[in-house]
Amino acid sequence: MSGSLSSVDPQIADLIKAEERRQTDTVKLIASENYVSKAVLEATGTVLTNKYSEGYPGKRYYEGQQVIDQIETLAIERAKSLFGVNHANVQPYSGSPANLAIYMAFLQPGDTVMGMGLPFGGHLTHGWSVSATGKWFNPVRYGVRKDTGRVDLDEVREIALRERPKLIFCGGTAIPRTIDFPAFAEIAREVGAVLAADIAHIAGLVAGGAHPSPVGHADVISTTTHKTLRGPRGAMLMATSDEHAAALNKAVFPGLQGGPHNHTTAAIAVALGEAATEEFKAYAHQVVANARALAEELNSRGFDLVSGGTDNHLILMDLTPKGVGGKPAAQALDRAGLETNYNSVPFDTRKPFDPSGIRLGTAGVTSRGMGTDEMRQIGVWIDQVVTALAKGEDEAEHVVARVQGEVRELTSRFPAPGL
Repeated sequence: MSGSLSSVDPQIADLIKAEERRQTDTVKLIASENYVSKAVLEATGTVLTNKYSEGYPGKRYYEGQQVIDQIETLAIERAKSLFGVNHANVQPYSGSPANLAIYMAFLQPGDTVMGMGLPFGGHLTHGWSVSATGKWFNPVRYGVRKDTGRVDLDEVREIALRERPKLIFCGGTAIPRTIDFPAFAEIAREVGAVLAADIAHIAGLVAGGAHPSPVGHADVISTTTHKTLRGPRGAMLMATSDEHAAALNKAVFPGLQGGPHNHTTAAIAVALGEAATEEFKAYAHQVVANARALAEELNSRGFDLVSGGTDNHLILMDLTPKGVGGKPAAQALDRAGLETNYNSVPFDTRKPFDPSGIRLGTAGVTSRGMGTDEMRQIGVWIDQVVTALAKGEDEAEHVVARVQGEVRELTSRFPAPGL
C-alpha cells in the first residue's frame, strides 16, 4: 500500500512515461484536448479520491465532509464569479452526463428536443439517433446552409415553430463560428422552450472574453472543464434562476449520480482560479489568433474549410477536393507528429468511421506558447503530408518521416505545461 507506482506496477508506470513522451514530442491539434497545469495535475492526484460525498455542501449523507465542503464551495463560487452566473453545479462526471441532467431536469420521456444534427457539428447528446437522448426523446434537428456552412437561424425558427420543442440546444462539437446566443434565445422564448447552451468547446474562450457569453440568454449552460478551459476531465452546469438551478441539482444528484469525484472537484477549482487571471485572458485571445492564422495558411494552400474559416479555436476541413479521406489523412498526420481527428463534414457522403474531413484545434499548441508563426509552419506540414498522401503511401511515408523530425525540433522549443 505504500509502494510507488513504478515499484508496484512498472508496466503501467512505463506506459504513462511513454504517453508523456508522446505528448511532449507531438503537436496536439485535437480541438477537444489541451494541457493542464502542474497545479491541476497535482490536485487531481490527491487523497481526495479516498472520500465519498453524496449530496451537496452542508447536506451530505456521509460524515467527515468538513474539508470537502470547503473545496466544493470554493469551486462553485469560482465558477459563479468567472462566468457571471448565480448558480453552478460542479459535480457532473463529464459533459454527456451533464447534458443528460438537463433532459432529466426539464423533460419527460418522449418530449421533443431540438439540437444541431451530428453531421453538421452537433453533439451526440443533443438528440442524435444512436444516443439515449435520441432514443428516449423525440429529436428534431437543424443543420447549416450548404452554401455558407453556417447555421440558418430562419430555418431554426421555422423548425421550432413547427415542432414546438420543450428543449433547444445550441452549441456543439465541430462548430467553427460564433454561436448567436441572443438569436437562439429569442426563438426559444417564442416557442416556450428551455434554451441550453452547450459551451464545452468554447468555455475557456468565453471565460477569457474571446467569445460572447451565453449568460443572460440561455436558461441553462453546460460545459466540460477541460478543452479550452484547461481543467481536469469533468463538467459543470450553470443557471441564473433559482428554479432552473434547483431542477438541475436534483437531476445530477440523486437523479443520475452518487458521490462526486472530489479530486476532480479540487482540480476544477484550481483551473477556474487560473482562468480568472489576466494571463488566461491573453491565452484565450491567442488561441483564436492562432486558429485564424492556421486557417489562413490552409486556405492559401487550397484546403476547403467548412464555413471558410474560423471565429474560435476550431477548424473543420473537407478533404474531398484533395482526393484524400479524413481517416487516412489523420493517420498519416499522426505518424508525422501532428495529432488531429478525422471528422464528418456537413453533407458528407462518406460514412462516419471513414469521413471526408479532419478537425483541428489550437488550444493545446497555444498552451505550449506557440504563436502565429508556428501555426503557419504547421499549415505547411499539413499540406505537405496530405499532398504526398494523395500521390500514394510510398510517397507519403518519406514526407511523414521528414516532417516528424521537424515537428520534434519544434516541440523541443516549446515545453508542454505540466510535463
